[in-house]
Amino acid sequence: MRKNVLLLAIFSIGVFSGCVGLPKKPTGNPKNYRPADTGKFAWGISTSSYQYENPDVRDGEKKYFSTDWDMLVKRRAAPVKGNALYSWTEFEKDLSALKKIGATHYRFSIEWARIEPRPGYYDEKAIAQYVRMTRALKAAGIEPVVCLWHFTFPDWLYDTKHPSNSNWLHPDCLPHWNAYVTRMVHAFGPSVRFYAPQNEPNGQITTAYLVGQWPPCEILNFGDYKKAIIASAEQFRSAAKIIKKYNPHAIVMSVEALPWWKIGTIDFTHAIYDEMQHNNFDHLDRTYDVCDVIGFNYYYSQIAGPMGYLLVGTHKGPHYTMMGWVIDPKGLYKQIKLVAGRYKRPMMITENGIATKDDKQRIKYLKDHIGMIMLAKKQGYDVRGYFVWSLADNYEWHYGYKANFGLGYMNPKTYTRELRPSAYFYRDVIKNNGRNIELPVVKKRKKYSNSAALM
Repeated sequence: MRKNVLLLAIFSIGVFSGCVGLPKKPTGNPKNYRPADTGKFAWGISTSSYQYENPDVRDGEKKYFSTDWDMLVKRRAAPVKGNALYSWTEFEKDLSALKKIGATHYRFSIEWARIEPRPGYYDEKAIAQYVRMTRALKAAGIEPVVCLWHFTFPDWLYDTKHPSNSNWLHPDCLPHWNAYVTRMVHAFGPSVRFYAPQNEPNGQITTAYLVGQWPPCEILNFGDYKKAIIASAEQFRSAAKIIKKYNPHAIVMSVEALPWWKIGTIDFTHAIYDEMQHNNFDHLDRTYDVCDVIGFNYYYSQIAGPMGYLLVGTHKGPHYTMMGWVIDPKGLYKQIKLVAGRYKRPMMITENGIATKDDKQRIKYLKDHIGMIMLAKKQGYDVRGYFVWSLADNYEWHYGYKANFGLGYMNPKTYTRELRPSAYFYRDVIKNNGRNIELPVVKKRKKYSNSAALM
C-alpha cells in the first residue's frame, strides 16, 4: 500500500506540474471517405494466443519460442501459464464451442514469437496452422478476425539490460514487424478479411512504462511512454498499409482500451481526468484515419483520482466484478456516443465481459451492456458488432487463472469447453439479433464531465 501511495503521489505531481488539458479532437474524415461494408452485425467472441494456446514446443527444440512475458514468469514476476487451454493443439475444441454458441465472428491473435522464434527465422508450419484455423472457421460459417499482436513480443525484442530499447522501442522492431505482418497477410490471402493490427496498445504501454507491471517494467517513465505511443502507432499504420496492399477489401480495426473516466472530487483542475483521457485517445488519434472500424474494449468506469486508483480491486458486491471493477453499463453507452462524435466512423465493441463465479451475474452483465448497444443503434449510432470476452476461463496475466471471464471452462481431462448458461443466453441473443434484449432507459443530461469537449 505504501508503494502504491508513493507511486500515486509522484504520478500526481507529474500531472499537476504541467498543463495537461484534454486531447485535441482530430481533424476528421477526408471528404472522399466512405464507410466500409462490414456485412451483418457481428456477434463475436474474443480470445488471445498467449492466454489460450499451449506452447507445444520445448526448450532446445529448433522451433522453441519465448515471449517477453515468459521472461517475467521465469523470474517469478508473473504467474505460471503452463499449457493454458491447449488451443494450439486442440483448436477444434474451441471451434466446437463457437458453433454451439452460434458466434458469427471469432477474434483471436497470432503469437509473433511462435512465427518468428529467432530474428529472421520463420516457422512455416506454425504459419500454416494459423491458416488452417482461419479456413476451418470460414467453413463453419464464422468470420475470423485476426489480431496480429496481443500484448506479447518475441523475447529477442526485450533488452533486459537496456529497457528503453525494448519491444516497441527496440531498434529492430519496426523492420521485423513489417516482415512478420507481410508474411501473415500474404499467407492468409482471401480467407481473412478482418484484421486488428494491435490489441490495447494504449493499455499495454501504460502498464509497461508507467505502472511497471509489464515488460519492459518501467515505472513512471513518461518519456519512453510517449515514445512507445508514437512507435506503436507508426507500426499500426505500417501494418494497415501492408494489409490493404495484399487485400484491398480488408477491414482494418482498432482495438483500444477505453474505460469510462469520471472526474474525482479532489481533482480540482481536472488534470488527472485529462491525463486519463490522453491514455484513452492519444494512440487512437494517431491511427483512426487508417481504420475502417473503430474497435474498443469496454469493461468498467472509474474515478480519475487518488481514491479511484487506490480502491481498485477492493470493492465487493453485486455492482462490482470479482476483480473489483465497477459495473457500469451506462458508461459503455456514453463511450459509444463520445467515440462516434470524435471519429465519425463505424464502431465495434471488441471486448466486453465480466470476471465472476456467479453466472447469473454474468448473464445480467451481458444483458445490460448489450441493451446499451441496442439503444445506441436505435438512436442512430453506427455500431457494427459486439464481442464477448471470453470463450472460456483463461490465463489473465497478473491474475493468473483467478479471474473467471469465460462463457465456459475447460474440462481438464477431455479439454472440451463446458458451456455455462451464459453461453446459451448469448446464443439466444445471436439468434434474435439482439431483439430479445429490452432497451434500457437512459436519462438525458446536459453535460457529463468534460466528455462534450472530446467529441
